Amino acid sequence: MDIIPASSPPAVTDELRGLTWDHPRGYAPLEELARLDAAVPPGCETVGLPLRWDRQPPAAFETAPIDGLASDYDLLVVEHIGLGAAVEAGCLVAMDDLFPAAQLEHWRRRTVGACYDSHVLDGRVWALPLDAAAQVAAARPDLMAGHPMPRTWDEVLALPVPPALCMGGPHALLTFCALCVALGEEPGRGPEFVSRETGGAALETMARLLARGDPRLWRLGPAGLLAAMASAEGPAYCPLVYGYAPATQSGPYPLTFADAPASHPGGRPGSVLGGAGLAVSHRRTDDPLVREAIRDHLRRLLAEPVQCELFPVTGGQPSDRAAWLDPRTNSRWGGFYRATLATVEHAWVRPRAAGFPDFQRSASRLLREGLADGRPPARLLAELDEGFRHRTRRPDHLLRPKGNGT
Repeated sequence: MDIIPASSPPAVTDELRGLTWDHPRGYAPLEELARLDAAVPPGCETVGLPLRWDRQPPAAFETAPIDGLASDYDLLVVEHIGLGAAVEAGCLVAMDDLFPAAQLEHWRRRTVGACYDSHVLDGRVWALPLDAAAQVAAARPDLMAGHPMPRTWDEVLALPVPPALCMGGPHALLTFCALCVALGEEPGRGPEFVSRETGGAALETMARLLARGDPRLWRLGPAGLLAAMASAEGPAYCPLVYGYAPATQSGPYPLTFADAPASHPGGRPGSVLGGAGLAVSHRRTDDPLVREAIRDHLRRLLAEPVQCELFPVTGGQPSDRAAWLDPRTNSRWGGFYRATLATVEHAWVRPRAAGFPDFQRSASRLLREGLADGRPPARLLAELDEGFRHRTRRPDHLLRPKGNGT
């Protein structure tokens, strides 16, 4: 895995090292804040040690085990689905060892949807919510032939413009899971990954939409698909793709975003929570100076001025609900935040069991190949069940997330 060092690292005798992912949403706000030095935004902490951010490729952010990185970095920007294996490996410091309960509860109350609770395992907090995202609907208004954004999956299927599905990397499974959630079933809660009835209906919808779309788009992830939508030829519409606010300002072909489709009017939008959290490794936390500097940086990154002002301006996607409701932020980004807030608030949290990231990769490959080959739905669902049983190594201990429909 290639790690991209931060440009022009500061000439200091000591520093903290952080790792994020190599996309403007992942690094721009963090590096801008690190450059501010003495110009600390009002209400933010000053820090005793500088923090230098390295970047890893987006694919590695989705796949690289956290415990393999924790020996080299003090702060890690992580996906919540990797926490099960990291907690088993004992490589992270729980946030309740760093902050009092009142501070953690303050952050929890400010967080949109389940972004805070998705980082809670076995009753302990293993990362703090930095970034919020979920699958939402995206469209090119100029290619929609005057049709409004569909609100239900029946309307998606009836839309006359060619659709696209996000199927690259782990996203074939995530699209399937979002459809199951819209149909009223959260995967991974019973003896089957999903019931035959719900899974069959989700696969049928995916097959119908893929048959109408451009097969060249099948292997694109969210960034690639949004870039394709913003190109001259489109596609015109995608019902489920992880939203990115700056895509509303993408040159001559800006995109519009809306809540993910539901199974019926007023129903729960079917979507899978994404985003990112800030985790702390055990690497150097025995050093009191390092430990206090880490606390300062975390407070600073979650401070309201940073979340509500710096993050949106620099292309980040804050976890703080106040930013999602802020009129100035919505005006800057074409109403993206208000238009998709209900979806983020109700997005499904994936299992954090050790082994789930491996299952997510293999299941997505299975779905891509199976749908392309016309494999019978019953066979695909049986293979999903088998993969889920064999790749996830222990039950997912989680607190019931707020705003997650459970």
